[in-house]
Amino acid sequence: MSRNPNEPKLTAGEKAQVAWYVARMAKRGIAGEQVYLGDLQRKVDRIVEKAAKRGEQGK
Repeated sequence: MSRNPNEPKLTAGEKAQVAWYVARMAKRGIAGEQVYLGDLQRKVDRIVEKAAKRGEQGK
């Protein structure tokens, strides 16, 4: 699996958090299409943005 070079490098803890949120989104998705997923998507976006900031500071 090749990584997108524009994606920030995530720590092991961040990967685990993202996996947890994706699993929760999948569980909610089973309930139906009308279930709101925006809160979990924002949490994942925040984790990725934090990793991107850390990557920029490290350069």
